[in-house]
Amino acid sequence: MKNETVTSTALAWRVVMAFAAVYVIWGSTYLGIRYAVESIPPFLMAGTRNLAAGLLLYALARARGSARPTPVEWRDATVAGGLMLALGNGGVTWAEQVIPSGMTALLVALTPVWMVLLDWLRPGGTRPRPFVVAGLLVGFLGVALLARGEGNHSNPAYDWGIVALMLASLGWASGSIFNRQARKPASPLLGVSMQMMAGGTLLLGFASVRGEAAQFSMDRVTGLSAGAWLYLTVAGSMIGYTAYVWLLHASTPARVATYAYVNPFIAVMLGCTIGHETFSHELFVAGVLIITAVILIVRGGAAKADPAIQCEEVA
Repeated sequence: MKNETVTSTALAWRVVMAFAAVYVIWGSTYLGIRYAVESIPPFLMAGTRNLAAGLLLYALARARGSARPTPVEWRDATVAGGLMLALGNGGVTWAEQVIPSGMTALLVALTPVWMVLLDWLRPGGTRPRPFVVAGLLVGFLGVALLARGEGNHSNPAYDWGIVALMLASLGWASGSIFNRQARKPASPLLGVSMQMMAGGTLLLGFASVRGEAAQFSMDRVTGLSAGAWLYLTVAGSMIGYTAYVWLLHASTPARVATYAYVNPFIAVMLGCTIGHETFSHELFVAGVLIITAVILIVRGGAAKADPAIQCEEVA
């Protein structure tokens, strides 16, 4: 009996630490991206980060006995990685050159909105429930408020940043829906490493097309950007996602889904304190609207088929 109590306590602490990792680490990645792109070109930064994390996780999964992936699994991992990481994470990284990290997190938090709409519009799709419809309306109201861009109405770069974040969220939502039917390895760790490797490679392709390699110089990389890149790679991609995958088996779907509306709060708090970003009245109201929308969508039943929702790895 005593050993069972010790084991139960140890498991409870592991759950607490895993939730802390998912909440705090994933919530902090938005500020990390902002710091990283200050002196590292965006697609080059995102590509190297994802490829490095993917290679390390792949090696770990194979060392633990995971079978070699099949060509079909690689194909589907490339599609998912292209949508969620190349388009999703790449769009967020590019946008954070002009959009504050806290605002970015709030806009990305609406990924469940796109998932609901895409799932509804597909052939044989699921009609959203009343609470979910209310969440959609509230969410778009929050986006409209943020899109007004207090002090940025005449800045074309800001407008393009908003568009990039909407496309990034749409890409992540599309990839998440595709992932439901995709052929994946038995090991979740191996599966995500393959997506990171594929997405990272595509991002490096984008960087090459944009000539980012020629723009990059190690001499220009600040210590803050280098530290942010390392943090995003190790903490954000490797530790955060590993904790997330473990929680899917150790906790309930409803509890795991809470990260979808806790992460934006963490991101805004860090952005407005450590990052010295402006905390405006519009940001507060829009934040309340968007987090309310996500709660309505998650709790309203839209995520039951895919409780993970998989939105925060956009960052």
